Amino acid sequence: MPIPTPHGGQLNDLILRDASIKSQLLKEAANYPTLQVTDRQLCDLELILNGGFSPLTGFLNEDDYNSVVSDLRLTSVKNLNGKGLLWPIPITLDVGADTAKTYAPGSKIVLQDLRDETPLAILTVESIYQPNKQLEAEKVFRGDPEHPANRYLAETAGDFYIGGSLQGLNYPKHYDYAEFRKTPTELRKEFETLNWADQNIVAFQTRNPMHRAHRELTIRAANDIGETGHILIHPVVGLTKPGDIDHHTRVKVYQQILKKFPQGLATLSLLPLAMRMGGDREALWHALIRTNYGVDHFIVGRDHAGPGKNSQGVDFYGPYDAQELLANYEEELPIKIVPFRMVTYLPDEDRYAPIDTIDTSKVKTANISGTELRDRLRTGDEIPEWFSYPEVVSILRETNPPRSKQGFAIVIDGSAKVGEYLSFALQSSLNQFSGERRITKLSESHADPFIINELVKSGSGVLIPTTSDETTAAIVDKIGSGNVLVVSAKDTPSNLENGDFSISKANGVYNLELVIKEIVAYLKQNGFY
Repeated sequence: MPIPTPHGGQLNDLILRDASIKSQLLKEAANYPTLQVTDRQLCDLELILNGGFSPLTGFLNEDDYNSVVSDLRLTSVKNLNGKGLLWPIPITLDVGADTAKTYAPGSKIVLQDLRDETPLAILTVESIYQPNKQLEAEKVFRGDPEHPANRYLAETAGDFYIGGSLQGLNYPKHYDYAEFRKTPTELRKEFETLNWADQNIVAFQTRNPMHRAHRELTIRAANDIGETGHILIHPVVGLTKPGDIDHHTRVKVYQQILKKFPQGLATLSLLPLAMRMGGDREALWHALIRTNYGVDHFIVGRDHAGPGKNSQGVDFYGPYDAQELLANYEEELPIKIVPFRMVTYLPDEDRYAPIDTIDTSKVKTANISGTELRDRLRTGDEIPEWFSYPEVVSILRETNPPRSKQGFAIVIDGSAKVGEYLSFALQSSLNQFSGERRITKLSESHADPFIINELVKSGSGVLIPTTSDETTAAIVDKIGSGNVLVVSAKDTPSNLENGDFSISKANGVYNLELVIKEIVAYLKQNGFY
């Protein structure tokens, strides 16, 4: 099967399109106002500029936005039957009210990279509008206020959207893994160089590390699509779900996994996408993006791009919602969907097999869940070779060390002087233990949650006396409750299981020895010492 035509019939790489007039555009740009894009907007902008979001050539204007929200279609681009072209996710440039007031239709704005102020594109404003965020949340992301995309809409996104077309100046500059950051144009050329252009290619989307089971299922997917099947490992390295393993660790893993495939079967390219965790709509979006990257098959998994469950334990999406939505639009998709086939390990036969091909009541199986894997990394317990390759495990252990090498923070109520006294006493007490961990004390003026988290990630023990409940909450939120202890100066009972302690009084005198003893016991019990 030849490399598919891009979505909408043309690959819109705006940097290549406007290369011949770049010098003139840069001269004009010097006279226009500038707007630095956010992290998420930067990801979206990169994929507009390189053609990954074809047929888009800018951020959605009001008409396109309303149509995408309600009908999953654009109004500005039609398919061969005269209907609006499929596009399921709103790609919008959100700004605050004050910023919106400074522009009008026809205005030109230079969009800058927030990291280095490089001019990336010139936006010609077509419309400035106040979206119905509630409707967007309900229609696009099903309305649950706990959904990460809906939280973004409510808590982060500006109240106004600016829509308009772009003229391309520069791609965003990346200083990591440049050889794997391939634009759609570059990846299509690579397929031709590899002599894959007339063969089948299946893309595998992931935001997680890959293990032996992933290798097995992708090879099976390639075999299922034909004798000439090949694999594109296409992980997301833009914005993913909060708490995901960082992309540096994952890319190192993908590089090792790539070596485990038969020669010439697979290639790797990184996708700078800002995921919305939008379930079925996002799966359709992912499929269209892969069409633009030159792939003719796409693996869609169980609960594809879903964020899991809300606080009540209710799934945001059903397990097969993505497959069902894609099936509804099958006739309009130039890419074929390959259902994810869950594989399991058969220890008696030392091989993997699709779980739907075996009788689990008669055949012994083995698997390690994500939760169990995280527990084994935390405790330092063995991760067997049947589950993952030693090279992969070694990389994961570098960034997910066992508790004995992890850092921690102890936030101490500094509303009374006893909090300062305790911080000095704890620093002396904890520094007497053997090991590589350094115990340091920060003053309240240096109690920045980001800095504290970086110290904790490097393996330090950090003591922070503070008088602010907001600072305490921010530190706990940034680091995560498993690596933070909170000490109150109020004479209240300690909750040792949750890492909450209080400085108790005996005959009206604070008992520092008791709370230090409790803290040390907690740290030992949880594997820090």
